Amino acid sequence: MVKQKKNLQETASELEPIAVESAACENNIRPILEEIKKCDGVIGYILRNTTSATIDLNDPTKVIDYAVLSSSTFEASEQLSELFDLGKAKNIIVEGKDGKTLHLSVGENNISIFMEKSADARKILEKMHSS
Repeated sequence: MVKQKKNLQETASELEPIAVESAACENNIRPILEEIKKCDGVIGYILRNTTSATIDLNDPTKVIDYAVLSSSTFEASEQLSELFDLGKAKNIIVEGKDGKTLHLSVGENNISIFMEKSADARKILEKMHSS
């Protein structure tokens, strides 16, 4: 597998969360994500589809870092699923030393939820599926 490098250029240094969205999000996902963001240990989320993206993070200075992590995780899961003929991944939980992320697809929307290490990703996943 060839490792690809991506050249990222930060074009904005605003301290406001970035929100570019269409009039209505499929399946009313935004209200569910707003509730999840209130849970203990949740840092924020990225909701994106083919036409729009909504980013809501506690630390907006790290928007690019989180966006790269989200995009890279989805790409890596697709490549691994294809390589090992696993089919489409339902959800992905990535745990690191200090935090974890939950990535899932709902319809045409890709959702990444970022959280502290102590947060319960399984509970958050259940909330996403129960709503």
